[in-house]
Amino acid sequence: MSDIVPHTGGGAAARTDGENRYKDVQGKLKTLSKAMDMAGNELQQLLRGMRLNAQRAEGLADDIANAQLDRKFIAMTSQVSVALGGAAAEVQKLHETAQEVSSLAHGARRTHARLYEGLDTVRSSRKERTPKPGFFAH
Repeated sequence: MSDIVPHTGGGAAARTDGENRYKDVQGKLKTLSKAMDMAGNELQQLLRGMRLNAQRAEGLADDIANAQLDRKFIAMTSQVSVALGGAAAEVQKLHETAQEVSSLAHGARRTHARLYEGLDTVRSSRKERTPKPGFFAH
């Protein structure tokens, strides 16, 4: 059986500072979508492992029954199989959610680029400073 070890590599979350410049938002959306893609891949691996272990536990319960051991061992092993199957179903839901969030983050990044990339190009290519928001409202 394997030990549960927290994963610490590669999927660093996007900073949640107050920086909302175009390139910062694009970077945060890219980081989020990349992290969710990685999470989806890892959840898929976990799901495969859980399903495989559930099948193994079910086979083991059959082997225990065929060996005519005490029924409590058969029942406990069957319960492990059912629990792993139920946990795998929940991991499947989590995997689907991670894929959806990743897709939405990719879409948000594209939409953000479509709406604001031209403005960022204009603003970043000129030498003069841009007035603060609301300057022309008075």
